[in-house]
Amino acid sequence: MNLFARFVVRKKWLVLFVALALVVPAAAGFAATGINYNILEYLPAGLDSVAGEKYLENDFKLASTAMVTADGLSTADTLALKQKIQAVDGVRKVLWVDDIADATVPPQALPAQIRDLFFSGSTTLMIVTFEDNISSERTYAGINKIKSLLPDGCLISGASAIVNETRSLVEKELPVYVLVAVFLVTAVLFLGVESTFVPFIFLASIGLAVLYNFGSNIFLGEISYITRALAAVLQLGVTMDFSIFLLHRYDEERVKGGDHGEAMEAAIKNTAAAITGSSTTTIAGFLALCTMSLTLGRDMGIVMAKGVLIGVLCSLTVLPALLLIFDKPIHRYTHRTVIPSLKRTSHFVAKHYKAIALAFLAVLIPFLYFQSQTKLYYNLAQSLPEDFVSVRGAREISQKFNRPSTDFLLVDDSLPGRQIAALAAELSGIKGVSSVICKESLVGDGLPESLLPASVDSIFHAGGKRLLVVSSSYVLASDEANRQVDEIRAVAKRYDENALFTGETPMTKDLISVADVDFKNVSIVSIAAVFFIILLTFRSVSVPVILVAAIESAIMINMGIPFLTGTKLAFITSIVLGTIQLGATIDYAILMTTRFREERRKGSGAKQAAQVAVETCSKPILSSGLAFFGATIGVAVISKLDMLKSICLMISMGALISMTIIILVLPALLVIFSKLIEKTSYKFAAAAPKDTQPGKDADTV
Repeated sequence: MNLFARFVVRKKWLVLFVALALVVPAAAGFAATGINYNILEYLPAGLDSVAGEKYLENDFKLASTAMVTADGLSTADTLALKQKIQAVDGVRKVLWVDDIADATVPPQALPAQIRDLFFSGSTTLMIVTFEDNISSERTYAGINKIKSLLPDGCLISGASAIVNETRSLVEKELPVYVLVAVFLVTAVLFLGVESTFVPFIFLASIGLAVLYNFGSNIFLGEISYITRALAAVLQLGVTMDFSIFLLHRYDEERVKGGDHGEAMEAAIKNTAAAITGSSTTTIAGFLALCTMSLTLGRDMGIVMAKGVLIGVLCSLTVLPALLLIFDKPIHRYTHRTVIPSLKRTSHFVAKHYKAIALAFLAVLIPFLYFQSQTKLYYNLAQSLPEDFVSVRGAREISQKFNRPSTDFLLVDDSLPGRQIAALAAELSGIKGVSSVICKESLVGDGLPESLLPASVDSIFHAGGKRLLVVSSSYVLASDEANRQVDEIRAVAKRYDENALFTGETPMTKDLISVADVDFKNVSIVSIAAVFFIILLTFRSVSVPVILVAAIESAIMINMGIPFLTGTKLAFITSIVLGTIQLGATIDYAILMTTRFREERRKGSGAKQAAQVAVETCSKPILSSGLAFFGATIGVAVISKLDMLKSICLMISMGALISMTIIILVLPALLVIFSKLIEKTSYKFAAAAPKDTQPGKDADTV
C-alpha cells in the first residue's frame, strides 16, 4: 500500500489524465449497452410460461404484439387505418375481421366467436404483431409511428405499447433524477463539509466512477431499466462515505505539518483499510441479489456491487489526485458547517440507555405485525401512470370486450382437431374464461373450413404446435386469475402433458411464485454474508448479532410504514429494499461500534465509550445518511413510474430510519450487552473500565 499511495501522490497528473482518457471507452460502452424494459423476460428459463413465450416469439411471431381499438370508424376507414399500420416498418401482421371473414358483413351477422373477438358495440379491435422482440429499437419506433397514425377515438395497448411508453418516460426522467440527486447531495455536503470547493471535487470523482460503472455494463449486453434508473443515484449515495473518510484523514494529516503529498500518502494508507472494510459489507449485500431466480436480481446485484468497487478504486486514486491538484482552493474557501456533532444527544443516550432500549422495543413490537401486513402488487401495469395511452387502451379493452387479459395455450400439433375442439370447450367452461379461440372453434362456430383463408392456419399452427387464444375476465395478478391459471394448466395437461400456457397472466403468476422464494433467499444470504464479514472484522460472535439486528429492525420498521399509510408496494421493492438498506447502512453501525471498541480498549467504561462514540460518529453518520437520503428522495418525488417511486421512497426513508437507530439505539444496546460482548469477543476491551463503580454498570449483561 505504501508504494501504491506514493505512486498516486507523485503521479497525480498521470492519474488524472488516465481517468479522463477512460471517459471515452466508458461513454462508448454506456451508449452500446442495451436496456430491457420488460421485467417478465427475467423469469427463469425452466418455466413452462417462458418456454411457451419462446414458441410465440420464434414460431408464431406473437411475443411482440399490440392491440389497437378504434371507436366509431366506418369499415372503409378501419380498413384504411389497417393498411397504414401494416405499412409501418417493423410491423409483421395486422389481424382484423377481414383476415377471417368478409369485412362487409355486418358484425351481428358474423359467427359469435369472430364477432366477440373483433367487435364490441361501436368499437372494433385490431391485433398488431411485430417482426422483432418487444424491446427492440425497430418495435419501439414502430409503436411511435402507429401512435402518430391513430385518429381521435383510437388507442393502442398491449405489452409492446406499455414497454414503449415506459421507455419514453424513463429516458425523459433519468437525467432529471441524476440532476436532482446531485443537487441534494451537494446541499448536504455544504451543510457538513467546511470547504466550499470540495463538494464539487467529490462529485467529479464519483461522477467518473458512475460513468465507468455504466460503461463497463457492456459485458452484460443489456441491463434492466430499473437498474439503469437506480444505479447512478445509489452509487452516488453509497460511495460518498469513502470520499468523506479520505478528506477527513487528509485534513488530520495536514494539521500535523509537513508536505501535503506526504499527508496524502498517509491518508491513503490509513484510509484504504477502512474504506475497503466498509465497502465489503455493501458489496456483499448487493451481491446477495444475484441469488434471485428472477435474473433481474443478478442484473441489479452485479451493476451495483461493481459500482461500489469502482467507487472504492476512484476514492483511492482519482480523488486523492484531485484533492492535491486543487488543494489551495479547497482550503482557501471555507464556510461554517451546520450538521452538528450531537454532543447533548450523546450524553442523553449514555444516561438514558435503558429507557431508549425499552422505547425502541415498544415501537418495534407492533411493527413486527405491521410489516407482515404490507400489501404488494405484481401487476406491472399498476406502476404506470393513468394517462398512458397504453393504460387507457387496456382499460377500454377490459371494459368493452371483457378481456382484461389475453393469453396463449400451445399444444402439440399431433393432437386431433376434435380433441382440440373439446379442449377449447372445456376451457370455456372454466369460471372467468370469457373466450377461447382456435382454428377448430372457428370452424365449429358455423364458418366452413374451406372459407378460412390460408393465413388463418398460419396464425394457429406453427413450429409443431397448435395455438389456442384464451381470454379472461379476471384482472391480472388477482387471486382469481392465479387460480384460473392453475385450472387451465390442469385441463390442458390432460389433453397434452407437454402443453404450455403462456402470456402475461401465467407469467405474472409465475413471477409471484418466484418472487416469494427470492425474497426469503435474498434476505437469508444478505444477512449471512454481512454477519460473517462483521464476525471477522470484530472477531466477535455477539457484535454481528447486535449490529445486524439493529439494521434489520430498521428495515422492519420501514416495511411496516406502508401498512399504516395504506400503500401497496411493487413486489420488487420488498425484495431489494432489505438488501440495499442492510448493505448501504450497516457501515453506520460498524463505524459506531468501532469507535465504541476503541474507547473500551483505552479503558473507558461502557457508558463513557458510548457517549464518545455518539459524539464523534454522529456527524459523519448524519452526513452520510442525509446524502444517501438526498440521492434517492429525488427519484421518489419526480418519477411517474410507481415502481421506481416506491423503491426510492423506501430506500430514502430507510436511510433516515437506520441513521436514527444507529445514533440512538445501537449505543444503548452496546452498553446493555457490553459484558456479553467482552466475553464473546477477542480483545474487545483490553483494560478495566475507568468508571466502573459499585452499581454503576450493574445493568449491563
